[in-house]
Amino acid sequence: MNHSIQKMRLQRGWSQQQLADAAGLSARTIQRIEAGASASTETLKSIAAVFEVDFSTLEPEPAMSATPIDPRQREEADAFAHVRRLRGFYAHAAKYVLVISILVVVNLVTRPQHLWVLWVIGGWGIGLLSHALAVFRPVRWFGPEWERAQVEKRLGRPL
Repeated sequence: MNHSIQKMRLQRGWSQQQLADAAGLSARTIQRIEAGASASTETLKSIAAVFEVDFSTLEPEPAMSATPIDPRQREEADAFAHVRRLRGFYAHAAKYVLVISILVVVNLVTRPQHLWVLWVIGGWGIGLLSHALAVFRPVRWFGPEWERAQVEKRLGRPL
């Protein structure tokens, strides 16, 4: 993933659309690049010109398994990934509220004696709840902390 483009964009307080306009690209192209898709040389040169940086700083580095990962870079990558998941959840929740509101009105106008909309609210609500649990991870019963505690308990010593 090319987090350097997203990082430079965010440091300037630009939206993806603003970067796309400045670089003469589509917003969808910027979205794809920030999500990890490869970009053409021309596209990367356009973005580099906007940011006034050397083109080579935007080229993805070849993956080398022997190269240690910088903890700061890993932390930034995790933060960017979390923000993408969070944005996806908020979009999902907004769609839920909008569509359910419309369906409630339609149900009450057309057949108020039969509340079929409750099935939609419940079914989609379960999906939204599972999305929230995946993004916010409130349940850590069997997460990494629990796993580490169990290993240390089994070993009888800290790792």
